[in-house]
Order: sequence, then C-alpha cells, then structure tokens
Amino acid sequence: MSIRVQGYVRPNGKVGVRNHVLVIPTVVCSAETAMRIADSVEGAVTIYNQHGCCQLPYDVELVERALIGYGKNPNVAAVLVVGLGCESVNIHRVADRIASTGKPVETVIIQEAGGTLKTIERGVSIVKEFVQEAAKIKREEVDISEIIASAECGGSDATSGLVANPVVGYAIDKLIDLGGTVIFSETTEVIGAEHLLARRAASKEVADKLLAVIRRLEDFLKSQGMDIRGSQPTPGNIAGGITTLEEKSLGAIIKAGTRVLQGVLEYGEEPTGKGLYFMDTPGQDIESITGMVAGGAVLVLFTTGRGTPTGCPIAPVIKVTGNPYTYEKMKDNIDFYAAVIEGKETVKEAGERLFNEMIEVINGKPTKSEALKHREFGIYKTLPTI
Repeated sequence: MSIRVQGYVRPNGKVGVRNHVLVIPTVVCSAETAMRIADSVEGAVTIYNQHGCCQLPYDVELVERALIGYGKNPNVAAVLVVGLGCESVNIHRVADRIASTGKPVETVIIQEAGGTLKTIERGVSIVKEFVQEAAKIKREEVDISEIIASAECGGSDATSGLVANPVVGYAIDKLIDLGGTVIFSETTEVIGAEHLLARRAASKEVADKLLAVIRRLEDFLKSQGMDIRGSQPTPGNIAGGITTLEEKSLGAIIKAGTRVLQGVLEYGEEPTGKGLYFMDTPGQDIESITGMVAGGAVLVLFTTGRGTPTGCPIAPVIKVTGNPYTYEKMKDNIDFYAAVIEGKETVKEAGERLFNEMIEVINGKPTKSEALKHREFGIYKTLPTI
C-alpha cells in the first residue's frame, strides 16, 4: 500500500509540509532584532532564543544543535542567521551547517553591521528576497514514507492514557507501517515504564541506551538531592485523575504505538533511518517539541486532556483530546476530538480519522495553533547560566 501526499522537496531530498523563511537569533542579545526583521516581512517567522552565551560547553552544544536543526528542518525554505558577534554559539558554524542542506542561508551580525537599525535594514532586505524566492517553490507529490512526524502529550489527565494517546499510537503505527518515521520523547514520562519500551527495542544496544538515558536522569536528580515526584505528575495531572509518575508514564508511552523502537536520540538529534525513535527531552511540552522539530519532525501530534494552546514556529501541531468537556471549552485550540469515552467510536475508528486529518494537514490544511499564530519555542538547558 502506498499513500501519496503533497510536500516541499528540498535540495537534499528531505520533504517538508510547510514553506517558511526562518530568522534565527544565535543569542538572546540578537533575539529582539531577529523578531523585528521577521515582523517586517510577511511570510517570515522567527524563534525567541533565550540562550547562546555564558553557558557551559554542554549547553552551548545543545543550543547550537537545536538552532542548526531548526534551520535544517524541511519545513524551512531559507534562513537568515542573526548574531550579536561575541556570543558563545558559533554564528558561522550554525549558518554553514544549515547551508549544507542546499537551502539559501545568509548571516548578519549586529556588531559588524553597525547596530540594530542597520542590522534590521539589511536583514529585512535579505528576508524579503528569500520570501519572494520561496513563493516560487511548489508542492510536489511524494510518498508518505518521506514524512517525519512526532508525538507529544501535555496537560494530561486520565482520558489521555485511556483515549487520546492510544488514538495517536494507532495513527503512528499506521504511518510507520507505510514507511514513515516518528519521534516521541519526554524522558521523565518514561520512568516506571522503561522496561516495556526496552522490550520493543530493535537490538540490545538500543535497549541499553534507552535504560542508560533513564539512569542518567535519575542519577542527576539524586545527585541534587531532589525527588521528581511533585513536579511529575504536575498539579494539573493530579487534578485530572493521574495519581503517580508510573501511572502517567504507562499512559504516556501508548502515544508511541506498538512498533519496534529503532533508536534513541539525544536532544535535537536526527534519526538515522526509518521507523520509531525515542528522543531524550524533558517533560516540558515546548522544550520537548523544540527538540523533536530540531531533529527533523515536520508535524506534531499533541494529545491533551486538560487543554493547551501550544504551537510551534515552523511545524503544524495537531491537538488531540479524548475529553469531551475539554473539547467543548477549548474548541478554539483543539483540532481533533476522539469520542471513545462517549461510546461513539472505537480507538481504531478515531485513529483512522486522525490519520486522515494528518494527511490533510500535510497537504496544507492549517492547524488551529497555526491559524492563531501560536509559535512557542524553548531550548532545553541542563546546567546553570554562568
């Protein structure tokens, strides 16, 4: 079986579902300037990078990887990198790594341009040209196996593990069976269920890496004298009927479907093949989505029981709930209601509907987060800024 969809084929052969021109600030000091450039040109978007300097080497590496991954993402047609000129993040390395995909990339540096006004003037001129060129790129018919999707859960309640996550898991299984690739994440929401995922690993090496990632987090928490209980489950999770971290994890991993786990990725790392991959991220929704999109995901299936407006600057986020009350209260933000609890459909039937919705979004249908311009962005950091 083969399903054809409409996507943007980039020079390196990767397929996107959107056609953004992205302005990337390499440091918080250039973030406001980047925002003013993007706001001046219809068709451009930016990210508010709060990091990039005075960080320890591991976190500088994380920030660079995330910025490069965002620029390389197939949903992006062209990139302007905006630097200050003295930050820890290497401006030219970021630009060069993005340019390796074959897409147009330029840099502008505030200290070299002579201040923010001249930087904005130069940046607007570049981005205007990028947008005009990007408009010439047309969608092409491609096989759905070229799509990299991701799965996230946030604002979870008891209905998430019972309905929304199994429905997303069904759609993910179908995409993988058709040759696609899926990233799921949230290390804190695997604790207590890691043995179940390890059983699905493609090899002992993959299983060992998964368990090592969990141990690394637990060892760090112990070294700080902290207990994750209290921050996970969150107060909202508990109010929604989730009682323990293990219970939350058992419900959370269902969104990853049932297929073989092919690999374990560091934050913002790209999959090396097809199938299902786990990424080491925090449970915080925005930082988790940022990591997966930096890893190449071109769309996000996001389950929520209590409701959330979270979006993404460059990837469509399909919001899914199985809670009828949440859907009625937050129709402005939630794209898809699975009516399983009401007995109106089965998980399979809802999963088929969600898969069809995903195809429509791939082909250009805007999600509610896109229509409302929800462009939340946040990079995971592990160490204090110094």
